[in-house]
Amino acid sequence: MADLSDLWPVAHPSVADWLTALCGDGVTGFEAPRRPHAAWVLNAMYEHEYGPGGLSHHELRQAALAAGAIEPARLGNIDLEIGIATGGGLGRAEHPGPGYRRLRWAELSARCGDPLVPEGQYPSYRCFPSAKQDGSWPVGIRPPTEGSLDRPTWDRLVDLLLDHAPDGPDTRCLAYYNPLMLPEVDFDTLHVRTGRLGDAHALYDHPEAGFTPSNFWPEDRSWILCTDYDLWATKVVGPEHLVEALLRDPVIEAVRLPWTS
Repeated sequence: MADLSDLWPVAHPSVADWLTALCGDGVTGFEAPRRPHAAWVLNAMYEHEYGPGGLSHHELRQAALAAGAIEPARLGNIDLEIGIATGGGLGRAEHPGPGYRRLRWAELSARCGDPLVPEGQYPSYRCFPSAKQDGSWPVGIRPPTEGSLDRPTWDRLVDLLLDHAPDGPDTRCLAYYNPLMLPEVDFDTLHVRTGRLGDAHALYDHPEAGFTPSNFWPEDRSWILCTDYDLWATKVVGPEHLVEALLRDPVIEAVRLPWTS
């Protein structure tokens, strides 16, 4: 297998200057405006076959701490146990394994009565307050992670992009990683890689980032993916036929959020 650096070498930072001019600060990712079509691809969440369960992730962790089964989380002298253990995570995510099934956002919305995304908000930890207990998810649900697509969704999204790319797998693309994703944080230099769309599946295993790209686009800028570090979804801005394909796809769960355009 080819090394990622061979497939996706580092590009000159200036290739992302147009994003800075269009969107301003890209510290957590550049959010491109709709032009004229956009949809949000929602990160996957999963539910155990036995259901959500009676305990929350926070209650389970507190019980384990009290029993001495786990050690308190600390960062130097900082106690990290002062907040709520929500059950969520940051970065890439895989299918949890046997016993779990994909829990569609639409299904959870119908179950608890909350909208998929509250009007005026972005897809984030603020979604589905009725499904949580004091901010913590039930132990039987694995909520979406922040800042990155999960592997099944990334792979399917790349396949759809390939179906709608004029040059197919040979379409030249660029991938921007915001500085919060990298081991050496550098706010002065934009970290961009360049490669073929046909090799985009390999970006999921970037050894340094732990995230899918903050932004991903072809050289002709006909579409762009925007994955903010703090959100549970990826905004896809592009031609109508691509956005409609996302909304119809049986694997990807996508939604229009007009107030974010």
